[in-house]
Amino acid sequence: MSVVDAATTTAPARRRRAGAWIAIVVVLVVGGIVAAVLSGLARWSGHDLLDPESTGADGGRALAHVLADHGVHVEVVRSSGDLARALADAGRSGGRDADATLVLPDSPLLTDEHFTELSGAAADVVIMQPLARGMRLTFDASPSGYGADGPLAPQCTVDAAVRAEAILPATLYAVDTRTGTSSGTPSDTAGGGTGVQECYRSGQDAALLQRTIAGVRITAVDGSELFTNATLTQNGNAALGVNLLGAHRTLIWFVPDTADPGIEPPSLGELTPGWVSPVIVLLLLAGIAAAVWRGRRFGPLVAENLPVTVRAAETTDGRARLYARSRDLPHVAGRLRAGAVARLGRLRGLGPAAAASEVSDAVADLLGMPRARVRGILIDDVPRTERDLLDLSDRLGELESATRAALRPDSSSTDPGRTRP
Repeated sequence: MSVVDAATTTAPARRRRAGAWIAIVVVLVVGGIVAAVLSGLARWSGHDLLDPESTGADGGRALAHVLADHGVHVEVVRSSGDLARALADAGRSGGRDADATLVLPDSPLLTDEHFTELSGAAADVVIMQPLARGMRLTFDASPSGYGADGPLAPQCTVDAAVRAEAILPATLYAVDTRTGTSSGTPSDTAGGGTGVQECYRSGQDAALLQRTIAGVRITAVDGSELFTNATLTQNGNAALGVNLLGAHRTLIWFVPDTADPGIEPPSLGELTPGWVSPVIVLLLLAGIAAAVWRGRRFGPLVAENLPVTVRAAETTDGRARLYARSRDLPHVAGRLRAGAVARLGRLRGLGPAAAASEVSDAVADLLGMPRARVRGILIDDVPRTERDLLDLSDRLGELESATRAALRPDSSSTDPGRTRP
């Protein structure tokens, strides 16, 4: 590759590299913004899910309005203090349960103790979005699947399900047979029975579980696909929701809020499994052992002179190749001129701090050349092509040769001070 071709390619290459870095930065920024927006939307969607005051597709306002049309007083509470007052107003006092239906979310904001206490706070408790924790504490059951091939009939004796008829279930649950009863068997309704009724069965699993403990009827059903504004009118969803939540004249719909001072969200240690901490400690110990192993020394450091000699010509050739690859003609011309000005300054006896214009004027006066012409060679002329760069190199060489000849004239020279390149 010629010097000119290399110089012509450098600027585009630099622009491409700069453009690549700019593109990477833009992608990272846009990705961060998109991630933040999606995260916010996800949090908003999760917050609105089955909220009785939300009109969104995942909200539960439609079900709340249907219940109100049936004469049910729907009271939405968002703090533990308001919940306690609502339960007291509904008749809860001492060991007596409130004469109301309580919608209890299986929220991570509630501790196990708080959730267990609220599951017996009203005559009817409906766990609308049961998770593994809630099912374990109230039914000795666990989530085991999702959905079915088509609508399922109740296949149980729970009155709310029988009157609602078929639904298309969401999450299915499996009851521990060591503590629950078989499908369709009525629960004991007195004395704290432990029977579990399973409705809307799909194989060995069921979409709705109900049991009575110490006079409190507890029902668990995943309402996220049944009772939202978008799905309430499908199959028997509306009938099932009204039958479950409208059993009493008062419905207390509890929606926990992180701003509630009475709620203490579980810590990170409580949310993580028990094996996480030992594994982290083990990884730290393994990292320390690896660092000690890889960082060990077998003895003191020994200084040794490497038998390598780099010739000055190799350095020059390397720089020349870099200049050729960069295709930066002005930079190459500048390096040629810098060397020529330094050598000419020494020839004219000027100090190292002399400016290029001073050297140019001194050489022009010595050779009797127009100052503009010498200044063009040493300073002003900008090479545009490879031919221009080669011409500049030749003129610089001729200028140095003429200066040396003028300062050390031959005996045969008739006009030693007026040599013109």
